[in-house]
Amino acid sequence: MTTYDDRASLTDLTATVERVRSSVEGVIEGKPEVVRLSLTVLLAEGHLLIEDVPGVGKTMLAKALARSIDCSVRRIQFTPDLLPSDITGVSIWDQQRRDFEFKPGAIFAQIVIGDEINRASPKTQSALLESMEERQVTIDGQTYELPSPFMVVATQNPVEMEGTYPLPEAQRDRFMARVSIGYPSAEAELQMLDIHGGVSPLDDLQPVAHAHDMVKLIDAVRGVHVADTVRRYAVDLVAATRTHPDLRLGASPRATLHLLRAAKASAALSGREYALPDDVQALAVAVLAHRLLPTAQAQLNRRTAEQVVQEILQHTPVPAAPQQGGVGMGRSATAYGQQPPRRL
Repeated sequence: MTTYDDRASLTDLTATVERVRSSVEGVIEGKPEVVRLSLTVLLAEGHLLIEDVPGVGKTMLAKALARSIDCSVRRIQFTPDLLPSDITGVSIWDQQRRDFEFKPGAIFAQIVIGDEINRASPKTQSALLESMEERQVTIDGQTYELPSPFMVVATQNPVEMEGTYPLPEAQRDRFMARVSIGYPSAEAELQMLDIHGGVSPLDDLQPVAHAHDMVKLIDAVRGVHVADTVRRYAVDLVAATRTHPDLRLGASPRATLHLLRAAKASAALSGREYALPDDVQALAVAVLAHRLLPTAQAQLNRRTAEQVVQEILQHTPVPAAPQQGGVGMGRSATAYGQQPPRRL
């Protein structure tokens, strides 16, 4: 495997992510945009919610991403009888030591797969709140740090609602992005039959990157430059959701932060040391839509949160690139990256 200095270069980042992407796409056929979004969320230190109908590969995507990186992985099958202590852990009395000993729960892993997260009760769902936001768990007054990198990949089925508990707003807001895999094309489905027909491709999937590699790449993404105009553009998009007549709940300030972090990760994946308004636009629906609540009238008119975000994108002015030397540069890449070069 490639070794890194204290700070990973942009070339190192793109090469490592390309290996992970190719590994995951060997399992998930015909969905390169979904795989890219998953990697974007990972590098942006976020969490991913995969929402789609049964049988399209939600859990397969989460497992393929986890196995492509040599890190600890735990899978939690959410059920109505799952307890919060099953996730966070519990303190057990040790007769020999005559003291309580903490037994870590399933959340103590670098990649946590939460399958059918909406089948657990709200009490159990709330056990993820602290860990997803603060990357720590507090049990009996004692705080335990979670490993790095740390990512929750949760799946849920939006069709079969019997016996499920919809995720509350606070829980959805902690997911950086939501993605729907969708049905594959006919060609991709035929290829899937050839690959998956005999044995599962997960059986032969080997790690192509180490956990410490991903930690350094995440640190590299933090160094991506974002111009003030791009920051303002992200703020304007989020602010527009709070005043839109078709929404009764807009996006939170956390959504603005997540949108900016995701844009920086997307820029790095594209081989750039600076973010563009295009990065923000491309991620706005995935990052914002699942946090929004349409009004009753909008629901009667079959208006979805995704449609509202697309409308906001159309009506929010895209910032012009900063001028350099008194000459208008339009939306050129050089203008957005005119800060002194910094090694990622």
